[in-house]
Amino acid sequence: MTVRELDAAGITEPSLRAAYTHCRTLNARHGRTYFLATRLLPVERRPAVHALYGFARWADDIVDSLTSATARQRATALERLGGDLETGLRTGRSTEPVVLALADTARRYGIDHRHFGDFMTSMHSDLEVTDYPTYEHLRAYMHGSAAVIGLQMLPVLGTVVPREEAAPHAAALGVAFQLTNFLRDVGEDLDRGRVYLPADLLAAHGADRELLTWSRHTGRRDPRITRALRAAEELTRGVYREAVPGLAMLDPVARPCIRTAFVLYSGILDAIAEDGYSVVHRRAVVPRRRRATVAVDGLCRLTAARLAARAGTGRRAPAVRARFPLAPAHSTAPPRPAGIRPADGRRAGARPAEARPAGARPAGTEVA
Repeated sequence: MTVRELDAAGITEPSLRAAYTHCRTLNARHGRTYFLATRLLPVERRPAVHALYGFARWADDIVDSLTSATARQRATALERLGGDLETGLRTGRSTEPVVLALADTARRYGIDHRHFGDFMTSMHSDLEVTDYPTYEHLRAYMHGSAAVIGLQMLPVLGTVVPREEAAPHAAALGVAFQLTNFLRDVGEDLDRGRVYLPADLLAAHGADRELLTWSRHTGRRDPRITRALRAAEELTRGVYREAVPGLAMLDPVARPCIRTAFVLYSGILDAIAEDGYSVVHRRAVVPRRRRATVAVDGLCRLTAARLAARAGTGRRAPAVRARFPLAPAHSTAPPRPAGIRPADGRRAGARPAEARPAGARPAGTEVA
């Protein structure tokens, strides 16, 4: 955590500063997309985002540990973390840095503690559940593992509409990001004994866990798997469409951050398609040049938003033409909601088996 960020957020107590810095280090090491997008937030809000994602990363690392702990040890560590979390949220004190920073963030921004309980419930589920019969079962799990992350973020980002109006879209964006991760990490999750692709989706295309495992172990492809992965991609793009209206509901100075994460994460879907849906065997990644270009676009938007805020006009920031489509393939993004109130400027809470041609991007509505 930079001194500038901590000072801007009014975090002065040494142990808290160290805790927030620890969370920032976790995010810089493990979450490149989130970390890059966070750099586009106003400096005083960045520590809170690092605390929220740092805690989530810490818990996720406990669950996903393959070599450092037995299943029982992972369960014990997660139980201990849950106890620390409950105490920390109640008292504001903890010897665990990620809990200390999270509790402080929850207090500062008035984040509903139930979101953290729901998150821990899904983390415990990950220790026992390895398959999901239907998308409905998976969506129930993702409420705690992903949707609540979006809900936790809303008070930090700020909204220009009542928060409950923006909440469903924030939750959908969290789910879309996680579905993207599931699709990108199919092979790695198989190594952990997990299949997050719903069994009914796989079966609809003649695939199942056994076929995925065979493909992973042999390095061979199967058109049934490709069809299932393409269906999962389209499902995920549909969830991104659910999230789109929420972007305009955020505080203008927070929109560049979330839009950048949106474009980069949905770009992973493009990379998966361009790589021929080979995620059983390797990860698909967004090229560095594209990441850099999206980041520059975000910086331009952030500058425009800041200029508008400083001018005190109460108007929407000057438009910067998007270089990348925001809506998924062959879709039309929902229209921007009408009647958005101006932000008050105050801190929140105080093709079968064929890859898409290389370089092709989904057509869709661009957002200014």
